[in-house]
Amino acid sequence: MNWLELVGWAGSALLVWSLLQTRILRLRALNLVGCLILIGYNAAVHVWPMVGLNVVLAVINVWYLRTMLATRHDAQTYEVVEVGTGDAFLAHTLRVHAADIARFNPDFRWDPAAADRSAFLVVRADEVVGVVVSHAEAGGVAQIDLDYVTPPFRDFTPGEFVYRRSRLFTDRGFRRVVSPRGMVAPYYHRLGFRPEGDAYVLDLPAPA
Repeated sequence: MNWLELVGWAGSALLVWSLLQTRILRLRALNLVGCLILIGYNAAVHVWPMVGLNVVLAVINVWYLRTMLATRHDAQTYEVVEVGTGDAFLAHTLRVHAADIARFNPDFRWDPAAADRSAFLVVRADEVVGVVVSHAEAGGVAQIDLDYVTPPFRDFTPGEFVYRRSRLFTDRGFRRVVSPRGMVAPYYHRLGFRPEGDAYVLDLPAPA
């Protein structure tokens, strides 16, 4: 086997690996790299139908990647829907993703009957991409109990749409938002939170 065949096998392996990804951004990026490798390989061995196929796939991947990156912070693409803590669909979402939630939020315990608790679903069209649950603490503090992102959107930060719409908290009299303690791979430093002890804190603007 010469080096050119190794390149072809590597491109094919990368395509297969990309299809095993649960994160859509990573899937598209890896698939694009695999297509580019196979375009070069098939052009070198003069297999033009495969060149054409991979050019088309590469263009499709570029289009989707451009769309995803352009809308990742777009409030018109991702909407925040407040739901009651006793909502059946919220309970279903937490149950379906229970094992994954425990992996990233090991301290989260769900009690729908707990007082002063708020729940938000972050959705894209009719697809749930994130869940944020919080409760009230003394001193105008909104303590986040759960900030969960579903696997396909884990390369994004959909929770930001809850925190960017600060009126969701200020209208309830909150002055600070505190991230969950013990959360695995927190991303709050990218949203304007500041570190404080083992958590991150967002200071909210005073109500108008």
